[in-house]
Amino acid sequence: MNLTWLQDFMTLAASGNFSRAAEQRHMTQPAFSRRIRMLEEWLGVTLFDRSTQPAALTETGEWFRTIANEVLTRVAAIPDEARSVASARSATLRFAATHALSFTFLPGWLHSLEAHAPIGPIQLASDVAQHCEALMEQGRVQFLLCHAHQHVPVRLDPAVYLSLKVGTDVLLAVSVPGRNGRARHSLSSAGKSRVPVLAYSDASGLGRILRALHEDALEQTHPEVVFTADLATVLKTMALDGRGIAWLPRSLIQDEMRNHRLVDAGGPDWSIELDIRLFRSRATQLPAAEAFWKAVAELAPPL
Repeated sequence: MNLTWLQDFMTLAASGNFSRAAEQRHMTQPAFSRRIRMLEEWLGVTLFDRSTQPAALTETGEWFRTIANEVLTRVAAIPDEARSVASARSATLRFAATHALSFTFLPGWLHSLEAHAPIGPIQLASDVAQHCEALMEQGRVQFLLCHAHQHVPVRLDPAVYLSLKVGTDVLLAVSVPGRNGRARHSLSSAGKSRVPVLAYSDASGLGRILRALHEDALEQTHPEVVFTADLATVLKTMALDGRGIAWLPRSLIQDEMRNHRLVDAGGPDWSIELDIRLFRSRATQLPAAEAFWKAVAELAPPL
């Protein structure tokens, strides 16, 4: 179906005169009549009663006039809507952030930035690191916020992407406390019994860091992986249920550590210092994104 057929139809419906409608549509009457026939054939119905003068709309034609008018009105509004979408999109900052940081670090960090520079609307995709990296590589987001470690490269090519350190965190091995107040499940008990471990899936950025830095040492403790998940928030819930040891970012468990609902299960040798980094493409961004990056760079903590 061609949109011009709807315009032809509406013109003829207004007058019922094929000759006059053809003239208004700047074509010959035979050509105009053929287009009306093509529309009727496409619909499989008769729209005009040609036995009357002027031609009258059939009952189906009356129904279709409402539909055609709605379609043409909707189509006419599309350019203005497209411009509005483009304008809003140019001002909107599109973020991907890992789940843990979306819950903990991101809100306060944005609030601190807003105290120094205006920030427009934000669109956030919260997901595991692997999916966030994919969104960045596909150009669907302008910024990626995630945990990082200097000795564990992210999957974003540094020749293509820039990053800034915007905060710090610590990955801690934790467990619920036992009756003596110490960790019910402890890495110090390695060799005496198998250590129940709550593990990250391959899609997790925190899991990637943990495996890169502690996999060999952890294997020596004869761990028993009793649960695996993508998200630190899920592992936190399982740890609080007493299921085993989980490595969780301190930013996510501050209250639980303070209230002694979770305790250190490994000591400093098992903790991992983390950076919180903001990534962007090296390619020039829209003005709002460039202004945001400049504000972040000015307020970023020293290396």
